[in-house]
Amino acid sequence: MNFGRGPAVVLNVGGTRYSFSREVLKDFPLRRVSRLHGCLSEQDVLEVCDDYDRERNEYFFDRHSEAFGFIMLYVRHGHLRFVPHMCELSFYNELIYWGLEGSHLDYCCQRRLDDRMSETCTYYSAEEPPGEPSAGPRGKARRAAAAEGGKWLERMRRTFEEPTSSLAAQVLATVSILFVIVSMVVLCASTLPEWRAPENRSVEEQSRIIEAICIGWFTAECIVRFIVSKNKCEFVRRPLNIIDLLAITPYYISVLMTVFTGENSQLQRAGVTLRVLRMMRIFWVIKLARHFIGLQTLGLTLKRCYREMVMLLVFICVAMAIFSALSQLLENGLDLGTKNKDYASIPAACWWVIISMTTVGYGDMCPITVPGRILGGICVVSGIVLLALPITFIYHSFVQCYHELKFRSARYGRSLSAEFLN
Repeated sequence: MNFGRGPAVVLNVGGTRYSFSREVLKDFPLRRVSRLHGCLSEQDVLEVCDDYDRERNEYFFDRHSEAFGFIMLYVRHGHLRFVPHMCELSFYNELIYWGLEGSHLDYCCQRRLDDRMSETCTYYSAEEPPGEPSAGPRGKARRAAAAEGGKWLERMRRTFEEPTSSLAAQVLATVSILFVIVSMVVLCASTLPEWRAPENRSVEEQSRIIEAICIGWFTAECIVRFIVSKNKCEFVRRPLNIIDLLAITPYYISVLMTVFTGENSQLQRAGVTLRVLRMMRIFWVIKLARHFIGLQTLGLTLKRCYREMVMLLVFICVAMAIFSALSQLLENGLDLGTKNKDYASIPAACWWVIISMTTVGYGDMCPITVPGRILGGICVVSGIVLLALPITFIYHSFVQCYHELKFRSARYGRSLSAEFLN
């Protein structure tokens, strides 16, 4: 550092001044501050801070002063905690700016930051690398054409991906919902015995036509969404798009099987594979998740709470193994003269345990011995407790996901209102 006067260096962070000696800056724990020691010119200094006063030898940083005060406590005492009444993510941004990381926080604050970041669904769009400047009117025309094409693709993508982004998107979503409803009605009606009667061949032919029209719409919609998507690989990996493929593919497979097997109705009805493929059209119902916040909230909650769901399944499996073994022993394993044939094996007793722990209680099998009934009561109470333990975490995550999706829908709703006003 070969500029400035005096041995002291003043840091002005949001109006709060801190004075240091030049030698302290060399090994300062904050990377951004220590970079000042290696600056050789005022231009280098302005790349590190926001402003520089040569007369006072003062470096100005337009950052949160209270957050920097807590960061200075870490520099002096080695403990870094969150600022009270400040957003965890905002404080984390301050840490990143000054050259610290979340691992520098104390353990309790690290947990708060992890919970906050897991609860918050934030999407960052990578900025496109700037291209080389093109000189002349041709370069400007190409850039204007590329920008116009990018806007058109983005408008098309929002129309197909965000049902509340515009009036056209709402119309498209309504048509898609109608096709889903019609296809589900036809699927349910096709299982009626009267529908499949020989004298109703014309009705069956009409249902096939309606099914073909619905599949054509879903296929065209999927192809257009794939074409206008930004990242094709990410598009294929998204769960809703996988569901779309699972709902569309069986139809074309069944058509190919019909072509190869002919129009032999007896052969087609006997084909288990063909019946399974036709019944896979039930996945079309999940397509409604693209248009309803409730189904989106359920999917996002399951995605974020998979650890709690696994923990819940582990609880159930452990309890089921214990209670099924004990119930089989008390009801059938001991030679007490009152053997219960429903509990002839541990796998058979597992069915009784699972319906008891979930408080369903079909009554198809029940213990008849006094120890077995006592065990059954303990099994029911244990099931209530074990199922209730992870529910709190899942509930809070569900509420958070619902508010996030509601906020996003309201944001696109505001853009729709602006479109009406314009």
